[in-house]
Amino acid sequence: MKKLIVLLSVALCLGCVKDNIESVSVSKPELAKIVALSDDNVQGSMIVCFDEQATTRVEAGVTRSGATRSGIEKFDGVLEQIGAIRMERIFVSNRFEERLRSEGMHRWYVVYFDQDADLNKAAEMFAGVAEVELVQYNARMQHITEPTVADVSTTTTEQSNALTNLKPYPAFNDPDLGRQWNYINTGHTAVFSGAKKGADANLGDAWDITGGDPRVIVAVVDGPVKYDHPDLVDNMWVNSAEKNGAAGVDDDNNGYIDDIYGVNFVTYTYPKGNKETELKEGYNDHGTHVAGTVAATNNNGRGGCGVAGGTGKGDGARLMSCQVFYDIDPDPDIEGPADWTSGTEVATSRAFQYAADNGAAIAQCSYGYRSKMISDAAYARGSAEKAAIDYFIKYGGGDVMIGGLPIFAAGNNQSNYASYPGAYRDYVCVTAMSCDFTPPYYTNFGPGSNIVAPGGDYLQKYYTDRTGELDSEIYSTTFLDTSGYGYKQGTSMACPHVSGIAALAISHSLTIGKKLTAIDLRNILLGSTHDIDRYCVGTKTGLTTGGMVETVQLGKFKGKMGVGYIDAFKALMHVQGIPCVTVSTGVKQNVDIADAIGGNPATLTFVNGGVSMSQAEREKLGVEGDVIISATGKLQIKCNKTGSAVVKISFIAGGTEVGTDEATGGMVVTREVAILSRGFASNGGWL
Repeated sequence: MKKLIVLLSVALCLGCVKDNIESVSVSKPELAKIVALSDDNVQGSMIVCFDEQATTRVEAGVTRSGATRSGIEKFDGVLEQIGAIRMERIFVSNRFEERLRSEGMHRWYVVYFDQDADLNKAAEMFAGVAEVELVQYNARMQHITEPTVADVSTTTTEQSNALTNLKPYPAFNDPDLGRQWNYINTGHTAVFSGAKKGADANLGDAWDITGGDPRVIVAVVDGPVKYDHPDLVDNMWVNSAEKNGAAGVDDDNNGYIDDIYGVNFVTYTYPKGNKETELKEGYNDHGTHVAGTVAATNNNGRGGCGVAGGTGKGDGARLMSCQVFYDIDPDPDIEGPADWTSGTEVATSRAFQYAADNGAAIAQCSYGYRSKMISDAAYARGSAEKAAIDYFIKYGGGDVMIGGLPIFAAGNNQSNYASYPGAYRDYVCVTAMSCDFTPPYYTNFGPGSNIVAPGGDYLQKYYTDRTGELDSEIYSTTFLDTSGYGYKQGTSMACPHVSGIAALAISHSLTIGKKLTAIDLRNILLGSTHDIDRYCVGTKTGLTTGGMVETVQLGKFKGKMGVGYIDAFKALMHVQGIPCVTVSTGVKQNVDIADAIGGNPATLTFVNGGVSMSQAEREKLGVEGDVIISATGKLQIKCNKTGSAVVKISFIAGGTEVGTDEATGGMVVTREVAILSRGFASNGGWL
């Protein structure tokens, strides 16, 4: 259970909003209406939720007044005093209006007003209106990334040689796949002298099963996705109704006009009512980098790969751009500060509604609230964003899954708790791992953290291998670098690995005719991991939040990173219902298979040695000698390679002999079991 011990508090100012505002008396029960989820909130805006009966009056009042009056006398008095500019419903009306109303989404409004007005006093005044159920500060969000991007616009001879020598997955011809240790880590010292085989997401074996399905849509709730990037364009979600429709018309009645690849919720939420949906690039290519990890196009002879980027045959998951960040004022001619909209709760709330209404199954979210420690109880108390995420969980999934799954980054504050919203108990929250299995210095950990994925650690390169050819960060698509590719690190970079693997899992479920629920998928992801605690020992180099070099004690992460680091192949096996066992690389051993096949193996009669393994599967693991079931019912195997493969184990149920026409006996049962060789040595270390 996720627990945080710091209570939610709201600082209320006793001063006036403006000089002409009279003081008001508000009781403690009314103050309890106020929700503050961040230490950093947008000036000049406030979110309110009306009760059901009042909402009808508000809808009529907003329509009559041109969006500056509500029709509720006391509320309109507050609007006048704070210099209201615009008032509008947060969740857009569209073809799903009936279900929006059934979920109470029509009751949420945002008010934009004079940015010089005292925000705390405005909240207090709104709370004093009886028809208002909740008053919420419009929290400002932050990207969860470390701002380190290596320019790889040119490739040195040493880098070319290193990439040629790596060849981690010959089935794909993407020239820079060798840079992506996070997918298939061969332990190459060009990445880092301490790089370890298997410190990755185990994608090579997973890609042998599926590269993704175009029916699976991942909404990237982030900065803009450069939809015409050569390595992304083929895997972008395309709203065909808008692409083939009339310009300036909402052809599909989803509430947005000309939303071909998604929506720019930054410009859409401007208080002057600019409803532009065109995706615009900003000064930060965070969203494009994240999108590339999820589903950059695979096997296209260009750049690197994406987790669910397909196999080069028109497959691969699709990327929906839900832009909520823009790091400069997108239109200086429109009155109001840029931070009215960029990375705010209003923008993210609308993004989740859009993702659900337009068929996304996964919401990839590498952002969080700034600095504030809250609790699940405080977060669940009510917010526009939580209402939107609940809506996505219930109505997302499109045609491929029942419900949608939100996946968040844990944060890079080096804090012993995960950032919200990701820390909330219903959302998957991702911490980061380096190329040697150790937690990087920046990652959050502790309560709220669910699962680990590769996020990189540039300090391993900078302080240890300054002359190394490659990089220990995460390589993906960009639009700021002239090459269109670059490196970043952070839990932001870890998070899209999990989103991509989730997309692979859904894709595989479609192949085998199985439709997952969002809870099914969440359980599959969190049950498809390996232990990371054994690497939380010793020290490594890190930086303080102030940028000073320090020594990080890795023991502080032990037991606090989540259930373990994710394995894509294991997730696909679990979709298929195939149990998995982990073995140590390079060591002949007896492996307990009781949980994999059921019953007590020591009492079973196995057929023809009990194990069948094809030559191709043997080669995947570098299997040495025979693979058999011992007299004590243990699987005997020696794997000389890290990797994954499937064996068939056959035994008799109902006796020691197979039944025949002449004699009563049992039946032959054959179970597939996945073997995952992850390099554990017998002493618990690494070979």
